[in-house]
Amino acid sequence: MTDLPAAFTGRTAWSVGALIAAVAEVVQAGFAACSVRGEISGFTRAGSGHCYFSIKDPDAGVTLRCAMFRRAAQLAAFLPVEGDAVELRGRLAIYEPRGELQFIVESLHKSGAGALYERFLERKAKLEAEGLFAAESKRALPRYPAVIGVVTSIAGAALHDVATALARRSPHVRVVLYPSLVQGDAAPAALCRALALAQTRDEVDVLILCRGGGSLEDLWAFNDESVVRAIRGSRVPVVSGVGHETDVTLADLAADLRAATPTAAAELAARATRAELEMLEGHEFAITRRLEAFLEREMQRLDRLSMRLARPVEAVRRRASGIDLLAHRLAGVAQQGLAAGRLRGEALARRLRLVQSLARASLAARVDRAAIRLRGVDPRQVLLRGYVLLADERGRPLSQVGQLQVGASVTATLSDGRADLVVRTVAADRAQC
Repeated sequence: MTDLPAAFTGRTAWSVGALIAAVAEVVQAGFAACSVRGEISGFTRAGSGHCYFSIKDPDAGVTLRCAMFRRAAQLAAFLPVEGDAVELRGRLAIYEPRGELQFIVESLHKSGAGALYERFLERKAKLEAEGLFAAESKRALPRYPAVIGVVTSIAGAALHDVATALARRSPHVRVVLYPSLVQGDAAPAALCRALALAQTRDEVDVLILCRGGGSLEDLWAFNDESVVRAIRGSRVPVVSGVGHETDVTLADLAADLRAATPTAAAELAARATRAELEMLEGHEFAITRRLEAFLEREMQRLDRLSMRLARPVEAVRRRASGIDLLAHRLAGVAQQGLAAGRLRGEALARRLRLVQSLARASLAARVDRAAIRLRGVDPRQVLLRGYVLLADERGRPLSQVGQLQVGASVTATLSDGRADLVVRTVAADRAQC
């Protein structure tokens, strides 16, 4: 057994503060500079810039709290995430207000991905290949849900956050709780039973699956394959609000909508009543104004019609005056039409008489010219000039000496009569020969 310092062996009873201070001295003296390796769990960064997390040994199942102050965090080459396997350089110390052992980190570097995180990536790749995270499979949330189901732990702060947000934003929405474990080995089966119960009872319009933040190990139930398949098999749209904004689980990827926190999940699942009421009030005001304007126009039109009905004699008089004016215009138009018709008739008659006169004169001239031409070809006129027309016994005209024979009888037609002749001699004209 290691010898203890004299301060530890010289007293029989210690006060708590003195004992912790003494242990702190021993730890700081014995482990002023050392290295440790393990997996990151529960990493957070405070507003001051200091980082707090735990480093765990998966094989031994033990964890050690760590603190990395702002100066060391600013000098770090990277900031770890959940499940990173790292090697830390620093010193052991005692956090005296709580008497807790912690490791003060001066530097860190990666030593490979943690086993739990590797399982997360492998499972994510497998389920993604099956299409369980596909964007096209996501369903739209109902615009105005009346009942919202919540799957979470009764004892967790997430239930309080969701109930508070819904009571503040949408007090008319009814909330149905489906209690379930959200951490530990039995949590995946409990979550699946709660989701199945919501399907069986069929009483909600949308489901919120939520829990508070934690380490990768704390949230591991929401990375279970059975939970992912139960979410995708749900008939009701599912909103996931697991952990803090930086926490991403497979349940977030499988849900129809992912929220950064449980409160954000409640805000996404139900619209704010105040905003919807303001919108309805705006619609009501616009409808009222349009209705009032319409009624005012119709009342004015009714007033004008009433005024016209109150003086029917005036309306009859206006109508009669209009009819008289139209009759006068009609009579004038008829007289003007008759006068114009007479003028057109007289003009047409004059033109017809002129055309007839010209036609008669032209016809008479043509007749005279034809008579002159006819007299010019009249055989009697030729005979008057001393010519004689000879014909044989059959009446065929004779125009050549070769048609005559001595002793033949011929008929001679003169201008004033006819004579029968006998051919005594025939002599041909030598010029014709």
